[in-house]
Amino acid sequence: MSNENISQRYVEIGAEALPLFCPTPAVSLWSAHPRVAIPVEKLGEARCPYCGTLYKFKGELPLGHH
Repeated sequence: MSNENISQRYVEIGAEALPLFCPTPAVSLWSAHPRVAIPVEKLGEARCPYCGTLYKFKGELPLGHH
């Protein structure tokens, strides 16, 4: 598998998806990796260290959780 494919895969998420974890519930169990928190709210995007999926926050970044 080439790294080019991994670097081009991304998912746009909104505030309703926070806190964000990868893999998401939509991922098939057979292809899942350990669950990890993705800190997308800090910079507006973050990459999963396991599968390389880039998560991009759409809209205004939240100021904090209540």
